[in-house]
Amino acid sequence: MSTLRHLVKIVGVAAALGIAATATATAAPAKPSGDVSPMIVGGSPATTQQYPWTVALIYNGTQWCGGTLVAPNKVVTAAHCTAGKAPSTWRIAAGRTDLRTNEGVLAKVTKVWQHPNYRSVTQGDDVAVMTLDQNLPYQTLPLATSADAGLYAAGTMAKTLGWGDTTGSGTYSDTLNQVDVPVTSDQTCTTAYGADYRKAAMVCAGYPDGGKDSCQADSGGPLVASGKLIGVVSWGEGCALAGKPGVYARVSSYVDLIKQQL
Repeated sequence: MSTLRHLVKIVGVAAALGIAATATATAAPAKPSGDVSPMIVGGSPATTQQYPWTVALIYNGTQWCGGTLVAPNKVVTAAHCTAGKAPSTWRIAAGRTDLRTNEGVLAKVTKVWQHPNYRSVTQGDDVAVMTLDQNLPYQTLPLATSADAGLYAAGTMAKTLGWGDTTGSGTYSDTLNQVDVPVTSDQTCTTAYGADYRKAAMVCAGYPDGGKDSCQADSGGPLVASGKLIGVVSWGEGCALAGKPGVYARVSSYVDLIKQQL
């Protein structure tokens, strides 16, 4: 069963935004049949001081997804996070390691560009760009390009981050976490997911025995190697399962379209 890596999660962020928890609960839709969400499993604590380009996407007071600051007022995330949601329903929390606090900046979203061909995560094109109402005072992360093919080689160590599930069974985190996972070969990912894996649009990362992965509420967050954004958390089967690596949108395949939005 393929699984999206967004989630319905109500945390202290609702209070920080001055929004009633009951309102956020009703605002969050039920997960579609057959969809699952991602989080950081098997990782360790991280801070936005270490990774200032990592941001949380807040939808109607609920931490919904992650994202990456790639320009002072631009965030790259997953199209399945933004699909069907108006820009005005979003806030971007940057410089905020603990979502229960008011640290950092809470920015509004003025525009959302979603890949025009996005239909579902297994069809690819799972990328989106948010435009913010202000320039944020944080370091941005460069995008991988066609010149970075080596970063997609099997065995390349990459890092993913997020505020999502840390166990695969609904133990969500209010604080940022990180985990290092190796990029897998296209053949490994095809073996895991068959025709749902599209190598031109996706890249997988994870250990053969599982144990470390992104998970629910991590969708849209970064997969980083050698200081560049190489992937966007997209989908997978469960979280951290043996033989089922996490699947990420392959940023180098979309870099030209993304740069047009910057």
